Amino acid sequence: MSDEDDLDDFDPDQDDLEREDDEKDTEDWEDYRKEGDEYSEEWMPTPLTEDMAKEGLSLLCKTGNGLAHAYVKLEVKERDLTDISLLRSYIHLRYVDVSENHLTDLSPLNHLTHLLWLKADANRLRSARLSELPYLQIASFAYNQITDTEGISHPRLGSLDLKGNRIRLVTGLDPQNLISLHTLELRGNQLESTLGINLPKLKNLYLAQNLLKKVEGLENLSNLTTLHLRDNHIETLNGFSGEMKSLQYLNLRRSKMLPPKPDQLQQRMSLSAPDLETHHSLRPRLCA
Repeated sequence: MSDEDDLDDFDPDQDDLEREDDEKDTEDWEDYRKEGDEYSEEWMPTPLTEDMAKEGLSLLCKTGNGLAHAYVKLEVKERDLTDISLLRSYIHLRYVDVSENHLTDLSPLNHLTHLLWLKADANRLRSARLSELPYLQIASFAYNQITDTEGISHPRLGSLDLKGNRIRLVTGLDPQNLISLHTLELRGNQLESTLGINLPKLKNLYLAQNLLKKVEGLENLSNLTTLHLRDNHIETLNGFSGEMKSLQYLNLRRSKMLPPKPDQLQQRMSLSAPDLETHHSLRPRLCA
């Protein structure tokens, strides 16, 4: 759930809607994984050309000095691209969408120092590493083959989407660099631990569909409002900290805990997080 959702008014109808969204996310993730297994990583080289770029350019704006104009938005989705080296010279771009191609390298984007928004979903990326981009606020690398979280250090980055990758452990996310990060999306990875997510400004953390057995290392997330842990293997309440004073929404659906532990969690955190609303599927009919 996002910041603007009204968590206090969560009712059964909304609950059903969320389940539908969760199931769709699962289906999308599995479809991308199947595609990745079915197709070879060898592709005919298809570099971005001037003609392709011209077709995808839009949003004419003033440049930094205000004396000239340039197109600042580029969309080149589904072009079978394997190379975007041409973008090194498009230094005025602020919004870039290179989703659904066959890219393995995003390093040409290091030259786009005015970049605000980046979407590189459904490529062949093994890393989200980029040079520090001073104005980047939203970045999405969903449904790639990324195995780590190193090389992400953009000071204005507020939302980072890494769902549907192959990340086992979170490393390199330095709170001294990621001072603006409020939303981290890591659903559908292979996470075995929540260590490494020491980001005090974080408000929304999505960790569904991983391999987690417990929560650890989240003690300092005092601004966290949403913690999504559906479809994991959570077996213990250890790690849920009373310091999570802002927590309003916790999803533990289809975890391995047995009743009445969710109630124990509510009691444990009720004083520190009085607005906490937990959601789980631990009903007697599921425990037979």
